[in-house]
Amino acid sequence: MINNLQKNTGKSLEDWISIVQKEKLLKHGEIVKYLKTNHEFTHGFANLVAHKALQSDAGSATDSDDLIQKQYKGKEHWLPTFESLKKEIAAFGKDVEFAPKNAYVSVRRKKQFAMLIPATKTRFDIGINLKGQEPSGLLEADTKSSGMVSHRIVINHEEQYSSEMIDWLRKAYEAAG
Repeated sequence: MINNLQKNTGKSLEDWISIVQKEKLLKHGEIVKYLKTNHEFTHGFANLVAHKALQSDAGSATDSDDLIQKQYKGKEHWLPTFESLKKEIAAFGKDVEFAPKNAYVSVRRKKQFAMLIPATKTRFDIGINLKGQEPSGLLEADTKSSGMVSHRIVINHEEQYSSEMIDWLRKAYEAAG
């Protein structure tokens, strides 16, 4: 997106950050509105510049462990579930990549195939990309993640961790290759 920003607008990300800073815009929504209104930005590009200007995106974090700690603040009891899932998924292959974001961990191969999300104090969600797969068992159709995944598995307590979850994740991993 950053390369396309330069190509589409003729200005680099750094140029746009300087423009936003000169306007003294300090809130994400203000920056997005300004860029869309005054520079005809699409929402995606305006959102990118706003996050980068405020350093509020996951890519601006200096330590991915900080992102994990932030995700699990107040939900620390889900950390063992996350660590177990991470270990199981990593065993699928050397090409598995874990990319912490602000609210979840993206799990990728050639493309994202899962999201590990400590959703609430009482719910851990596993987003899974298996387009065309009929929901069954633990696997539900996803209606909450704006198309980032096609299905999800909801865990309400640590004891729900199961081999069925791992089987669905392995299937998604294989489909992402």
